[in-house]
Amino acid sequence: MRYFWTFFWAFLLVQMLDYVVSSMIGTTYNFEIGAILALVVTVMIFIVTSIIPNDPVEKH
Repeated sequence: MRYFWTFFWAFLLVQMLDYVVSSMIGTTYNFEIGAILALVVTVMIFIVTSIIPNDPVEKH
């Protein structure tokens, strides 16, 4: 379920970002590019969270 919700929110946020940026630079909105970027962002999120250690630090 966490994979679905991560993709869901990444999809929505990337689509919003794509719309705003395309409006700011004066180009047309492209849904397909946003969907591909959402997939890439979702995969990157899972890669980064698997690399970051989850163990507490005993001494600083």
